[in-house]
Amino acid sequence: MALAGTLKEADITAALAACTAAESFKHKEFFAKVGLSAKSADDIKKAFLVIDQDQSGFIEEEELKLFLQNFAAGARALTVAETKAFLKAGDIDGDGMIGIDEFATMVKA
Repeated sequence: MALAGTLKEADITAALAACTAAESFKHKEFFAKVGLSAKSADDIKKAFLVIDQDQSGFIEEEELKLFLQNFAAGARALTVAETKAFLKAGDIDGDGMIGIDEFATMVKA
């Protein structure tokens, strides 16, 4: 996976294992467990670019639904409730999507 070069495989595995059950995904815990919250601004930007699959400059709701799959093939999709909570947490300006600055703020929070 594209994020494997930036993050440790063991950290990715542990972070994904902690949220295998539906409704168990908590973005703050995930970012900490996967090691992203301790990374540099450049590494966070790299992660954003991977998650922004359509390269629009924003992470939209559909991309958030598939968020975990950016870390490992076969990871589950987020539930509708998890996706909406994740979007609400990151969408500071209320435009319905998460930009790079909003993503960095959310990761570092």
